[in-house]
Amino acid sequence: MADEAGPTVVIVAGVSGSGKTTVGRLLAGHLGWDFADADDFHPLDNVSNMRRGIPLSDVDRLPWLRDLAAWIEVRLTSGTPGVLACSLLKRAYRDLVIRDPRQVRLVYLNGDRDVIERRVTERKGHFFAAHMLDSQYRDLEPPGPDEHPIRASVRHTPEESVREIVRALALR
Repeated sequence: MADEAGPTVVIVAGVSGSGKTTVGRLLAGHLGWDFADADDFHPLDNVSNMRRGIPLSDVDRLPWLRDLAAWIEVRLTSGTPGVLACSLLKRAYRDLVIRDPRQVRLVYLNGDRDVIERRVTERKGHFFAAHMLDSQYRDLEPPGPDEHPIRASVRHTPEESVREIVRALALR
């Protein structure tokens, strides 16, 4: 169960290749929380389009975002904490998914595009093509101060990022 003073869900966000899944899995393991990767929630048509290098539109993303919001709601209702790795590039996406910022905290992985491009290029077996990173940066609306994000640099090791996030969350 989540700490009474802390969040029930932590979303690890950023562009593709920023380390969301790696950091999210490590964070969930450290906290003993459930983990989900938003990529696993995409409808097959979305995955097919991304494999072909076709960026998703807001309309394409809407059912996916609703499914993510439902996953979070189940956790909030049941008191079962979880970590979700999810891009959430636009403010409108975050507003749809994060309904209660006291119970859902946003971690934003950001940093140098060259580091992220290298990671995406070197990644094997993922449906996201490196040339699609341009569309992600075009869509990116970094979280503003009113969203109270925890910022972690992509230059840190995943383990360093997890320690930084845990400190910022004031959890174990």
